Amino acid sequence: MPTKPKVSILVPCYNVEKYLKECLDSIVNQTLQDIEIICINDGSTDSTLDIIKGYAKKDKRFVVIDKKNEGYGKSMNRGLDKATGEYVGIVESDDWIEPDAFETLYTAAKTNKADLVKADFVFFDNDTRKETPCWSIGIAKELQNKVFCPTEQNPEIMWTGHPSIWTCLYSNKMLTDRHIRFAETPGAAFQDMGFKPKTFAAAKRFYYLPKVILHYRKHANNSDKNNGKIFAVCDAHDDTDQWLYDNRRDLSHLNKMLNQCRFSNYVWNLRRLSGQPKKEFRKRFTAEFKTYYEAGHLDKTYFDDKAWLKLLSVIHPYNPIYPIIRAFFSIISPIYKTRIRYGYKVSYLLGTILLRKTKLTGVTHN
Repeated sequence: MPTKPKVSILVPCYNVEKYLKECLDSIVNQTLQDIEIICINDGSTDSTLDIIKGYAKKDKRFVVIDKKNEGYGKSMNRGLDKATGEYVGIVESDDWIEPDAFETLYTAAKTNKADLVKADFVFFDNDTRKETPCWSIGIAKELQNKVFCPTEQNPEIMWTGHPSIWTCLYSNKMLTDRHIRFAETPGAAFQDMGFKPKTFAAAKRFYYLPKVILHYRKHANNSDKNNGKIFAVCDAHDDTDQWLYDNRRDLSHLNKMLNQCRFSNYVWNLRRLSGQPKKEFRKRFTAEFKTYYEAGHLDKTYFDDKAWLKLLSVIHPYNPIYPIIRAFFSIISPIYKTRIRYGYKVSYLLGTILLRKTKLTGVTHN
């Protein structure tokens, strides 16, 4: 019987003929050669499948899954079902990785007997050809390059920062034993947002090394730019909540932190929408967070003052004081940037005064 590979690399593909070769070349030429390359073609209508088959003919490490278009979540789950490696990694088909990416991750995983290893990435702007650093994941310096349990020592990293699930190496056994899957929601939007906290909550031994291993390509077709996916971010959080309830009910004390993350992601989603979709999302946004207030599931400890003020304006959008304050902010912001340096301090002071005088039933204000 053949031995299982050290790493199974999942490569979800959908109409990426423009970038796919650069991605696959970076995987084929990894210094860690004992790998399995699982390409999942999600019903592409361009030459994506032909490109994959061409690589598979030359390299026996390739596994090709060709399926009808069903969305990112179902594609990734098909890949997980097929993976035979000791560990599982992910590379998006429009990105590329450093030559020693998986050797670095695998060595760290084996040396530290880790369930989950995470590294860093850089954003690559496809138009300007410039790279910028990734967002901080928020891991305390004293925990970098060390093994620790995320839920016990640094729980906020379960939800903060960019999901960046493709800078990680996951124990295949952990994924199987903990029933970790992707949400099978339509299209390709925010499924990574739900996958990350599941894996961080499941990992007993987590290891983070601050090294760039991947180049994340930003271009017009990135899935998070699709304004039609109004409630995808809600689905991602709902899926995570259900998994935590089914598998880690002992982490219920972290729910208020999770709700702060949900709020931040909802604000981000609201900003990217416009027109009727924005109105529809705002309505759901308001309804959900009113419910959290009434249930006492929010804690100001996890919000800065500006975010808390924004939260109040979402919960009570028709209170006349909030539109006035928001209008004041919209006037002050450009002035602050161009002429009056103390503009933000003035708006901050107003917000602080308002916060001190605002008390809502069922909400922690300390």
